Amino acid sequence: MYHSPVTNALWEARSRIFEKPQELPSDAASESELVPKTPAQSRTSIIYKFSSDYILREQYRNPWNEIRSGKLLEDLDALAGTISFKHCSNDKGAAMPLLLVTASVDRMVLKKPIRVDTDLKIVGAVTWVGRSSMEIRLEVIQPTPEASDPSDSLALTANFTFVARDSKTGKSAPINQISPETQQEKLLWREAEDRNQMRKKKRGENMRGLDDREADRLKALLAEGRVFCDMPALADRDSILIRDTRLEYSIICQPQQRNIHGRIFGGFLMRKALELAFSTTYAFAGAAPLFLEVDHVDFLKPVDVGNFLRLKSCVLYTELENPTRPLINVEVVAHVTRPELRSSEVSNTFYFTFTARPEAMKNGLKIRSVVPATEEEARRVLERMDAENPELVQTRN
Repeated sequence: MYHSPVTNALWEARSRIFEKPQELPSDAASESELVPKTPAQSRTSIIYKFSSDYILREQYRNPWNEIRSGKLLEDLDALAGTISFKHCSNDKGAAMPLLLVTASVDRMVLKKPIRVDTDLKIVGAVTWVGRSSMEIRLEVIQPTPEASDPSDSLALTANFTFVARDSKTGKSAPINQISPETQQEKLLWREAEDRNQMRKKKRGENMRGLDDREADRLKALLAEGRVFCDMPALADRDSILIRDTRLEYSIICQPQQRNIHGRIFGGFLMRKALELAFSTTYAFAGAAPLFLEVDHVDFLKPVDVGNFLRLKSCVLYTELENPTRPLINVEVVAHVTRPELRSSEVSNTFYFTFTARPEAMKNGLKIRSVVPATEEEARRVLERMDAENPELVQTRN
């Protein structure tokens, strides 16, 4: 874990919640003991004084004098966790004996470049609550002198879903409900409810098999890959196999990367995945890329201190319709490996989108197409394409 005034403040805020263990109940609160809370009660903001704090600026600056997006994602997860603790604390400010963990992160799209020499603000609050889950909305705001409209200052919006577990049994535990007051808070609640229903619908759709139309798409996608495998001398020189774009990174998870519950926190995993995805795109394109977005992330398995974590990445497909702004879609799969048990499980799958820098495209940079060589790879490509373009899926259906 790195240290900065921002993250130090977040972890100090969490530790204060746990300063009075004698006030905590021995068991998770029953639903009758819970009280509704307003979004304002969990609203939290932090400010990065990049313009005046040289040390802070250096911690977040990458080699191209831009913001390190991975560190920003890590901070977003830390802030979302702090907000979830505030929402689940009682009227005395003490936290209930719950395990609060990141369950998923919705798609995040960078609305404008984030500068590392201009002050930055992140503000967030709980906007929706189920029985044992909650959604936290975060906004990354960076005003600039040329921005006349306040909405132009919004650089990024993120929605994190946290779930509560009983600290003794590990089962889902009820949490304080939410009581939106303003029209904006009610609107955000409805939007979050729609996203929750959509996630449930997608889980059901993922259970169905391929129909004839999808099988035809799969066959067409594999056609060029077959040429690479069977007749490499005749393969398209402007294309490359998915497997030839792969990179891999392995680490032992250290205690410094743990959260309050002793497990590796989701923000650290997102940062490492983004950094590997950036390197994968850099090696593929031949020029430093620009980060655009991270798609929906589900945290399937917990990662514990001491686990052997393997991150495997590849360029899944490219979108070259706009020659001045090609899109490069990268997949990163995180495996929790336990050599003693001879086991390896997927904890997360991340999907990132990058583009090439305008100056590189002007200098003649050419991005290649990526093709699958196996049916399993082709299925993954189709799933991602459909996830990126749900309106086309509805048209086909």
